[in-house]
This record gives sequence, structure tokens and C-alpha cells, in this order.
Amino acid sequence: MAEVVFKGLKKVYDGVVTAVEDLNLTIKDREFVVLVGPSGCGKSTTLRMVAGLEDITEGELYIDGVICNAMKPKERDIAMVFQNYALYGHMTVYENMAFPLKLQKMDRKDIDMKVREVADKLELTDVLKRKPKHLSGGQRQRVAIGRAMVRDPKVFLMDEPLSNVDQQFKSQMRGEIVRLRQAMDATFIYVTHDQMDAMTLGDRLVVMQRGHVQQIGTPTEVYQRPVNTFVAGFIGLPAMNLFEGGRLELENGEYNVYLGAARFRLSDFQRKALAANGQKPCAVTVGVRPQETVIGEGSLEARVELTEMLGSEVNIHVRYGDKSMFLVAPMADIHVNPVPGEMMRFDAAPGAVQLFDAETGHNLIWYDAASDEAHEPVCRKYDF
Repeated sequence: MAEVVFKGLKKVYDGVVTAVEDLNLTIKDREFVVLVGPSGCGKSTTLRMVAGLEDITEGELYIDGVICNAMKPKERDIAMVFQNYALYGHMTVYENMAFPLKLQKMDRKDIDMKVREVADKLELTDVLKRKPKHLSGGQRQRVAIGRAMVRDPKVFLMDEPLSNVDQQFKSQMRGEIVRLRQAMDATFIYVTHDQMDAMTLGDRLVVMQRGHVQQIGTPTEVYQRPVNTFVAGFIGLPAMNLFEGGRLELENGEYNVYLGAARFRLSDFQRKALAANGQKPCAVTVGVRPQETVIGEGSLEARVELTEMLGSEVNIHVRYGDKSMFLVAPMADIHVNPVPGEMMRFDAAPGAVQLFDAETGHNLIWYDAASDEAHEPVCRKYDF
């Protein structure tokens, strides 16, 4: 069991390229935290600093209350699962899983018992005598996970472990990781660019961009309360539609939002939150989730480019101005036939819009400016 603490962590390559900047984060004992973001955002570099595979330029890293900056990887009591499995091709599955225990000079009987116990949990018992080249991609990944499991590490690091797994097998592997987490008395740090992995596995998400943490929160908080336009556009499948050129107005003591001639309906809660923040009228970017649009009515109009009938719902690709966007609706709610090439009206569901400052990109309802001082941009909490 271990708590992992980052204090002002920074990584600079060759004195020029900053990969991670001022990372402050506390990962609680036995918590499952997912570092998520696009390629090059610094998430894998962060993981490698925890593992001891990258030197720390500035700041401090604590594992279980002990500063680890100068500690060798083997001294940190961590285990890491790599994206490319990193299995020994000349060894059998059994030998791959037993290898780290042999390095620890564990008794042969204890090694055998531990390997078979973990193999049984991961359904690898029948392939223990095979070599990696005779395994499927999913089986290789389970061997890599099993090799880490046998060590009973305090901290379990996983770097894009499902990126090489077939899409239809990913769901099963996520279930394996959930069961692994439940079976192990360890803290998990998981790196991915896959939103499905992040949303389904993490207790908390750390959304990163260009070496900076953008938002920290539960999957629900990050999805429902994106702190800025980057998080709003990155988290969610399909991504949130962002309409530039909106206006937040205060009329007769009531906030209203306009996009051209269209007026979006705010909820009472949204208006109260804006008032509580003392928000002044300003230019805004309006965010609407594709699943929260009303098809066939409203004052917004877009050209249909493509429709995808998925049984229970339909994905509609549209062109709004010079931007391509997604609209999603249950099949039962489609009152018009979206024909490619034709114009279609739509609107946002009441209270569904997110409002972002046009200049800063900050969410006007959820953003907490005070969090900048704490270097941890979490969402402001409101009582619904």
C-alpha cells in the first residue's frame, strides 16, 4: 500500500523541451488514477519518472512517504506494464512470470505457488508452457500484467496497456484490470489516450495537455463539468460541439445566451451559479454535447453530411458554418429524416449548454480561479 505525491514535478529534456511542468498531485493509497491526454501531453513521461526510468528535473516525488528522486527503480517497490508487453521471447509464459521473483532470490516452491496463483486469476494456466510468439495479443498482455502481479508491488504502473489489443477484446481486458485492482492491495497509475479506458477504469482522471494538468476529478465531474474548452473537446465520444461567437447577456436581471439569432435556454441552477460568480456579460463559446441536442426543431441550422444508424440511436455528421460537428439522438426521437445534403434544424436541450469565456476558454459556471493558486485545477463543487 502506498500514497504517491508529486510536488512541483518538472521534466525538461536537453534543457530546452519541457515535457512536464509544475505537477502537483496526491494519489491516495489504493486509488486508481488515470493520466489521460493526447500524444505528447507528458503523461508517459510522468509515469516514467515514478518508475525511475526518467530523471526528475525539478520537484519532489514521494512514494509511501519516502522521497524517491534519487532512488533506483528496483528500490521503489513498483511494477510496470508497458505498451509493447516487453516479454522475453526465449522464455515460456511461466518463466516470464517467474523471472522477477527469481531476481529477488525467492524460494523455488514459493515462486511456483505464486506464479500458478496469478496464472489462474488471469486464465493463463493452460498456456504456461508456451512462448510469447504462440500467444494472442490479449494473452501476451495478460502475461505482462501477471509478471507484474506476482511481485505484489506497492504501486502498479500501466503505460497504454490496451493499445495493442483488438477493439472487441478491450472490454474483456478492462474487466481483467478491474478484477486485478480488486485483488491487489496496491495503488494504480494508468496512462492512456483512450477515453473509454479512462472513463471506465479511473477513480479520478488527470487530464493533461502540453505538460500541464488541465483538470483533476472523477470521470463524472470531468465529463459533466469540463474546466475549459480543451477538456470539453477532448473528453466525450463524440466530442462536445463548441460554437464560437456566442454572447452572454444580462437582461432585466436574468442571464441569457445567444448565438447569432438563436437563444439557448439556461437552467435556474446555471443562472444562479453565474450570479453567484458575479459574472458580467461577455463573449462566450457555447458547448453542447452531441447527445444533448434536439433534432428537427430550434433556430440552429446545419447541412447533413452523413448519417450512421446504430440501432438504438443515430449519429448525424453535420456542417455548421465551416465546422464539422456530431449530433446524436435516440431513434425514437428522430421526427425528420436526416438526408445528406439537406439542411436540418436543431437546438440544445434546456439547461444543457456549457459556457466558456471566449478569451480564456475557462468554463464560466464551473471554473474556480482560486484553484490556480493551489496548482490543482479541479472543478468548483456546487450542491444541486
